Amino acid sequence: MLRPRVIPCLLIKRKGLVKTINFGNPKYVGDPINAVKIFNEKEVDELIVLDIDATRENRPPDFKMIENLAVECRMPLCYGGGVKTADQTQRICGLGVEKVAISSAAIENPVLVKETAVRVGNQSVVVVLDVMKSTAGGKYEVWTHNGERNTRKDPAQLAREFEMLGAGEIVINSIDNDGLMTGYDLELVEIVRESITIPLTVLGGAGSLRDISQLIDRYGIIGAAAGSLFVFKGPYRAVLINYPAKKEKDLLTNEISSIS
Repeated sequence: MLRPRVIPCLLIKRKGLVKTINFGNPKYVGDPINAVKIFNEKEVDELIVLDIDATRENRPPDFKMIENLAVECRMPLCYGGGVKTADQTQRICGLGVEKVAISSAAIENPVLVKETAVRVGNQSVVVVLDVMKSTAGGKYEVWTHNGERNTRKDPAQLAREFEMLGAGEIVINSIDNDGLMTGYDLELVEIVRESITIPLTVLGGAGSLRDISQLIDRYGIIGAAAGSLFVFKGPYRAVLINYPAKKEKDLLTNEISSIS
């Protein structure tokens, strides 16, 4: 039975764990393997790991790093970064990764989503849409290459097209809210949620358990992903890997929004 998921998202840059604000100013926060070990102990629902520079630097996935992460990880793992072919996706899944995230390559070559779904199954194909609101017309637009290239494409329309091509999940990542910890962009969530029937995961902006609770309370079965919330603690953003205790998470995923 499907249920809401609370998902830490780890960003990788030069093999290190970093955190960004609006996709810029990456701050080193530790070793990704150590973070995975801690999340294992905290029994997280799922983990997303994104190599944020692979596509921008035109690098293939770092298969050895992915293997090390998959061996250590005791929860479902989704990996993204530099994936351009169905062969690469199949190889990554063969290393023990449950889901593979595709972003720029899917937008440049949408048929890749269909080819990949045939190889590894729809449930293992995730399309990530990095979205920013235009300052001119106020429209949401999808960006690629770590927020450097504007496709001028509508996220809801793209999400719908990728569902039809065989994607099993869509992740929408708000560039505007990334790292600010001021809450999710619920307007963006609403637009995309209405356009698809497959699972949706939301990333960008979560700063408290109340933000996650609000998202789940409004949309029910949804993925609530966060980066800063699970690697920083307190007003001075001290680095501390954390995750809600089982009792707190049970309240969140039962759509109870009473956590202060």
